[in-house]
Amino acid sequence: MRPVAYSRPRTPEEAIDLLVGAGGAAMPLFGGTTLLDLAKLEVLTPARLVDLRALRPDYRAISRDSDGIISIGGLATMAEVARHPLLRREVPAIVAALDQAASPQLRNMASIAGNVLQRTRCPYYRDISWSRCNRRIPGSGCQALAGIATSHAVLGTSDACMASYPGDLAPVLAALEASAVVMGGGGRRSVPIDGLHRLPGATPQCETVLAPGELILAVRVPHFACLKRSTFVKLRNRAAYEFAEASAMVALDLEGGVVRDARVGLGGVATVPWRSRAAEARLVGMRPVDAAMDAANAAFREAVVRSDTAYKVEMGKRALVAAIRQAVAMDIADD
Repeated sequence: MRPVAYSRPRTPEEAIDLLVGAGGAAMPLFGGTTLLDLAKLEVLTPARLVDLRALRPDYRAISRDSDGIISIGGLATMAEVARHPLLRREVPAIVAALDQAASPQLRNMASIAGNVLQRTRCPYYRDISWSRCNRRIPGSGCQALAGIATSHAVLGTSDACMASYPGDLAPVLAALEASAVVMGGGGRRSVPIDGLHRLPGATPQCETVLAPGELILAVRVPHFACLKRSTFVKLRNRAAYEFAEASAMVALDLEGGVVRDARVGLGGVATVPWRSRAAEARLVGMRPVDAAMDAANAAFREAVVRSDTAYKVEMGKRALVAAIRQAVAMDIADD
């Protein structure tokens, strides 16, 4: 049993002081659905837990401002967001992604910020008996490159890591140009979700651009005409409580059956939450169903596969085509 100190600050400033003061030995806690899991496995060994549950309720608020920007409190739970009428009416893809994630018990506990920042499910990362994992032990190598790599990524990989990003929500937010309101020792700043996670490159242990002690206080989703016609398709090995083998979010703005604007996010197939601008470009100006396969091929043109990950390309394409067809079929009165 490892000794762990525990703090329950009442303000973000106090929480950040504790996190920064610990020099990387402290970690924030809210639902704990990832952190406590990895701590039990001894993948993460924090010396102090900084419990954020006593922070003001407004860090869980969901609202829309006069510019149409939707703000989601970073400490709002997945369940709170999924059942909120504003999100259900205005951005159905967010609701669909959350409804298909984890289990009802976990959705009632996990925060939006924690969900976006969740760690990979790579078995070589999560099992400390494997001695070669560049995320866990920098410079040790990547066991997946020489071992079984089923469920690993085909987009954004490197010679140092091919672990897939597991979350459903972040690819949706990345494609919708959402940003995280971040607070740390240097004050507040805005970080695009599309740039929050780092590609593994040669340093896969550096997973995000957040500085030590920085917290996500809110996620802001800008207004686009395509938000209401947005959908999410998830392909997985079982119908519930399973991570995506491949997922796709599509948002379309149509005029006369032709795409004026398109957003495409992919999950389960990449090392980070993935926005496919190549697929978007193939859809704009076209009838979406006619262009669906062309968009899917463009989305995976730069995929790097091996024998046990090649299926991911076909699954990803099928998920994207299905999402395009679902988005077109949505009954949106304004189109």
